Order: sequence, then C-alpha cells, then structure tokens
Amino acid sequence: MEERLQKILSAAGICSRRTAEEYIRDGRVAVNGATARVGDKADPDRDQVTVDGHSLTGETRQVWLMLHKPKGYVTTLEDERGRRTAAGLVEGCGCRVWPVGRLDLNSEGLLLFTNDGAGTNRIIHPSHQMEKEYHVTVSGDVETALPVLRGPMKLDGEPLSPAQVSVLRRDKLGGELAVVIHQGKNRQVRRMCAQAGLEVRRLIRVREGPVRLGELKPGQWRFLTGEEICALKK
Repeated sequence: MEERLQKILSAAGICSRRTAEEYIRDGRVAVNGATARVGDKADPDRDQVTVDGHSLTGETRQVWLMLHKPKGYVTTLEDERGRRTAAGLVEGCGCRVWPVGRLDLNSEGLLLFTNDGAGTNRIIHPSHQMEKEYHVTVSGDVETALPVLRGPMKLDGEPLSPAQVSVLRRDKLGGELAVVIHQGKNRQVRRMCAQAGLEVRRLIRVREGPVRLGELKPGQWRFLTGEEICALKK
C-alpha cells in the first residue's frame, strides 16, 4: 500500500515527519534509485526507499522508553546553544528515538521517547488530551490559589480544560500540589500557578496517561513494558 514518504520515514524511526520533508527537499531521499520530491508516495513492501544511500529496513523495531529528565536539560534532540539535551541521556537505547512532548529546562520528571511516528502523532494530537500529572512545590497563598487553579482559566486567550488540583503537603512558604491537566500548552502549569499568585519552586512530572515515573532516579531511563505501551496507545 502506497504511503507518503514522510510517513514511511517516520514509521521507520528515521526522523519526524517534519524533518523527513526537509530531507526530501534536500534531495537525500530516493525511491527505486530516483530522487524523491515532496508529495511523493511509495509502497514500503515493494519499493526501495533510501536515505543518504542507505536502505530502510522493512521491519523496524518500535521502541518506547521513559526518562527521568533532570533539571537543566533541554528536550530538543540538538541545541544550537550547546546546552545539555535529554536525548543525550538515552543514546544507549540502541536506536534513534525522539521525545514525545516536552519538559522545559527547569522542569523534571517523566519524559517519553520513541521511534514510533504514528504513536507519537496520536499521543501529542490535541484531540487525545492525555492526562499529565505534576507535583509542584510552590510559594504563596495556597488556599487562595486553589479555587483559581480549579476554576475556568485561559492561556493565550484560549480556555483550558479544568485542572484537578489537590494539596500534597503544606510548609511555611506554601506547599506542594498535585496538578493534573489534559492539554500541553507551553509551560502550562507554571503559567497557571503564576495566574493564581504562586511561584513555582520545583516542578516534576510524575505521570503521563497510564505511565508513572515510579522510583526512576534523575538521569535514569528504562524501556516501557508491553502492558504500558498497549495502555498508552488506547
């Protein structure tokens, strides 16, 4: 069955669909020896698709793993400013993978990686609205902030889905909150807390959908179990 080349490269774990389009424009992709153009299709079971002269294998093992991203690492595969990347921490997984979603530089916790292009697109699509749970240490008046965080909120002029917010502990400066959201706007939890008059001291993602961070230490990673992968894709 013919498919767009961007989808074939993504499914093979070569790169994202957006990057695949750049590869095609740069003349790096060929089908049966002929240089491909954007919009071309191929049948991966019948046609020989190559990138930089290397043939794609028909059977690429799909890999899913989770990393406990430490603070101070960016989520991009490469960083033009030379900062440390989360991708560098999972280089030993045996194949090229990319992050599913993002965590900002100063945030920590669960970050998924995969070479499954179709799975990535499904999970990050806005219609999927996968639950994400964060434990957030804050300074400020928690009691005043709670009804704001739990009520109707907007970011960038768009309404947010209601968040589930509970208090895990209190301290002299404020406390620690468990915040569950369904969207993934840029720095969403930090910006929500700022609107509610709270300063974020620490933010760690502990769950994405059915996958939990558990006891994984900062900088460590592990492959997802088959059960976790199936639950993630439901």
